[in-house]
Amino acid sequence: MLVESIVFALVGLATGGAAVLALPSYFRAARPMTLGTALAAALVGGAVAHFSLDGRYPAVSIAAAALASGVLTSLLARPDLAAGLAPAHRHHPHRPGTHRTQRRHRAA
Repeated sequence: MLVESIVFALVGLATGGAAVLALPSYFRAARPMTLGTALAAALVGGAVAHFSLDGRYPAVSIAAAALASGVLTSLLARPDLAAGLAPAHRHHPHRPGTHRTQRRHRAA
């Protein structure tokens, strides 16, 4: 299990590093947060796969570690901010003539 844990950690660091290097504009979070998420996901995903498969298939455990690392690292990606544009649902300018206390929704 020690060798597998080292391989899981290397897979996690490789996944996080590849994500940060390949798409730096998608990962606006701190680089250590992205790498740490990938590392932790690979270790936990690999350990769960190892124990659920009773250690019989180490290649499957490594593949599960890579999958878990990729999926959880992708949650940090922000493609909507990659072009430098704010999401469409935020920060709308106020229309002239409207007052903040007015109701914007129809009465039920």
